[in-house]
Amino acid sequence: MQDNTNGAQDILQRLEGLEIKTSFMEDLLDQLNLVIYRQQQQIDDLVRELLRLRQQVPEGGAAGPRNLRDELPPHY
Repeated sequence: MQDNTNGAQDILQRLEGLEIKTSFMEDLLDQLNLVIYRQQQQIDDLVRELLRLRQQVPEGGAAGPRNLRDELPPHY
């Protein structure tokens, strides 16, 4: 009878260990899903910003003739 009791306790301990691991894995999964959601929001924001910036740049990529003095760094 002692063997059955030890075997049942062993199974209960293993089951409890699996439940604990599952709980931690569910929490980790929730955290990872939140990270992915936030990253997708950032990607969407960056895509919108990129499109906005592209709309500001003229078709040729140059705004016309440039003055070389405008290109000098401020310390000159």
